[in-house]
Amino acid sequence: MSRLKDQYQNEIIDAMTKKFGYKNIMEVPKLSKIVINMGVGEAKENAKILESAMKDMETISGQKPVTTKAKNSIANFKLREGMPIGCKVTLRGEKMYEFVDRLVNLALPRVRDFRGVNPNAFDGRGNYALGIKEQIIFPEIEFDKVDKVRGMDIIFVTTAKTDEEARELLTLFNMPFAK
Repeated sequence: MSRLKDQYQNEIIDAMTKKFGYKNIMEVPKLSKIVINMGVGEAKENAKILESAMKDMETISGQKPVTTKAKNSIANFKLREGMPIGCKVTLRGEKMYEFVDRLVNLALPRVRDFRGVNPNAFDGRGNYALGIKEQIIFPEIEFDKVDKVRGMDIIFVTTAKTDEEARELLTLFNMPFAK
């Protein structure tokens, strides 16, 4: 069992129950999944760019990514419906907890001029979105083998009903929110 899942079951459930006064353990919010998305706009000209982005994402997440395709055509961007324009991975279970552990303890401290993540990036339904500007903050990515620095979106989907509950849950997972 991963360290964070163990911490959730032994400490976080109790802390959340005390703070919000839940009557049932099943009311306590939990992480349901993490979606990592990488938009690769240059992929429409060169398919190799998307392959290297997918390889980076597989290294980071430990899971094979799925290509995302354009939903509709946009003439100004020279984009046709069905063209591959990015990749995404959905993490659940053990891999999800391991990813959060690596993100919070290894990757985020390596960001330049890091003062904490934006505390206002909640969507109103208890989900949190985090944007990362460069994939090289992850220790699995070798700096010399990177062809281009790419960013990614990381979405934490929780079962929390409010943003306050989700913020408390992520804080207990040691997410470094900016003050």
